[in-house]
Amino acid sequence: MKTLLFSLFATVALLSAPLAIASDEDDMAEMQKRLNAEVMQKPFSVEDAAKVDAYVKDAMKKDLKPKQAAPKTWRPGYTCRDLWNYSYYDYRDCVYYHRYYGHYW
Repeated sequence: MKTLLFSLFATVALLSAPLAIASDEDDMAEMQKRLNAEVMQKPFSVEDAAKVDAYVKDAMKKDLKPKQAAPKTWRPGYTCRDLWNYSYYDYRDCVYYHRYYGHYW
């Protein structure tokens, strides 16, 4: 009798587990959708273009070499404006690289 009850319990548990996992995956997908919508409502923008210009002028005075490696988000045909949506620092470094060398990566 104990074996029958145990096997019945085990069968029910095994059959209901995929339903719980599927439900969790649906919940996670829904939460991700909501988070994506929230993020897209507030697009990234450069905090202060004057700060970028001041950084570039200061770096050029000190004759600092810009970063040679393009950011991970860089794609052929991009300009610094395309990086604006990803990262303030990538945008800032791109502006400096472009002003220093006169071209993009």
